[in-house]
Amino acid sequence: MRIGVAGLGAMGSAIAARLLEAGHQVTVWNRTAAKTKPLVDAGAKVAASPGEVAAASEAIITILTDGAAIDAVYNGPSGLLSGDVKDKLFIEMSTVSPKVETALAPKVQSKGGVFVECPVGGSTAPARQGKLLGLMGAEGAAAARARAILDQLCRKVEHCGPVGAGSSMKLAINLPLMVAWQAYGEAFAIARDVGWEPRRLLDLFVESNGANNGLKMRADMIVAMLENRDPGPTTFSIANAVKDLRTMVDAGTAKGADMPATKAALAAFEEANKKGLGGGDGARQSVYWASRKS
Repeated sequence: MRIGVAGLGAMGSAIAARLLEAGHQVTVWNRTAAKTKPLVDAGAKVAASPGEVAAASEAIITILTDGAAIDAVYNGPSGLLSGDVKDKLFIEMSTVSPKVETALAPKVQSKGGVFVECPVGGSTAPARQGKLLGLMGAEGAAAARARAILDQLCRKVEHCGPVGAGSSMKLAINLPLMVAWQAYGEAFAIARDVGWEPRRLLDLFVESNGANNGLKMRADMIVAMLENRDPGPTTFSIANAVKDLRTMVDAGTAKGADMPATKAALAAFEEANKKGLGGGDGARQSVYWASRKS
């Protein structure tokens, strides 16, 4: 199939590479053109604009930073919707507020396109392996059409409901992990004067009832950070956590929910971001808070 990918951040690049390996003809675009080179070297074609991506593709995937980026890529003068997109499938995979997706869907549909939202759980490694968790929001026929592509990217695809439901569920499943990174930092702060080596401390936490999969997967990374060693590449940054936590607070408030734990985690992550740690992995929040002086 001819598939376009607009937006080549870490996840977009990994998804495009996965699609190439699955045998699709992939056309890519990114605002910073240099990010297209590894994919072009792997066989992708590069487009000069989002509109050219849409023209070259039967299905178009977007995974972008925020609502403003989505608006520019879809609705700009040379955006995805600037040309004839009748019967083309758009799969929007960004982590954004549900209202962004519910506003975008009718714009795509008014141009004759088919719209599906499917934010995903997982980082770049699962994306490269086709083992993401897809959280799809779409009507029945659109969902069925997108399934063949999503099944190549995801170990499981949940059809959460109509457009907006997928975004709601993505924010919901990410929220406990974001709050947990702050909680682990506070827990490590309590334990710091016990004098344990980082490996012993993390081994204990991983065996405890409070350990989630995120902690288990990043235990080695946290040990490296606590020992002032290179923790390896960032999979989900503190800066992105700030963005998502703000979106979670807004989404919860819009649904009439108070969000005290999320607001507290947001304030703590914002502090770390202002300290210059925004590019570090979200797990660094735990390390930062463990050594922070009150």
